[in-house]
Order: sequence, then C-alpha cells, then structure tokens
Amino acid sequence: MTRMFRGLLAGLGGEPELLKELQDASSDGGSAVWLTILGRAVARGEATPEALHPRVATVAVVLLRNEFITRGVPHVPDGVLVEIVDEVYLPLIRGRGAPPG
Repeated sequence: MTRMFRGLLAGLGGEPELLKELQDASSDGGSAVWLTILGRAVARGEATPEALHPRVATVAVVLLRNEFITRGVPHVPDGVLVEIVDEVYLPLIRGRGAPPG
C-alpha cells in the first residue's frame, strides 16, 4: 500500500489536475477537528492559545504521514508515535519549556 501511495505521488508531478485534486482533498489535514480539540485544551489550561493555528494543530498528523511516505513502511513503530506526541506535539501545544501537565 505504501509503495503504491509513493508511486502515485511521484506520478502526480506530470498530472496537474490530479495533483490539485489530491491537494484539495488533504489541504487542511483535518485541521478543523484538531482545532476544536485544541480549543477545548486551551479552555482547560492544558494548551497555550498559540496552539490554535492550523499548522500547529495538524503537525502530528503530518509527521505521521511523512513516516508512511518517506520510510515506505506499512505501520509506524510505537516508539515513533510516542516520540511524535511526547517530544514534538505536546511541547509545541503546551509552549516550549512548560512543565508537563
């Protein structure tokens, strides 16, 4: 599946219409849902207001997608998931240098 997806992405370079459709379908990376979740975390004091940005909201999903595409693996090891969440996402939404909640 991953090989097929990577091949599809590579082939889209010569097909601007298909590339546009793919970009439109994944343009927000589900940011509306993540922004809602982060909005609730901000209201509870678990995240900083700066976390309410579409790129911040979706960075974990983008990093996960990057693992699938660039590494060509059918699944991402638990250690990578923990690293994405604990070392990147939580510090980002809580504010750098903030103590764990």
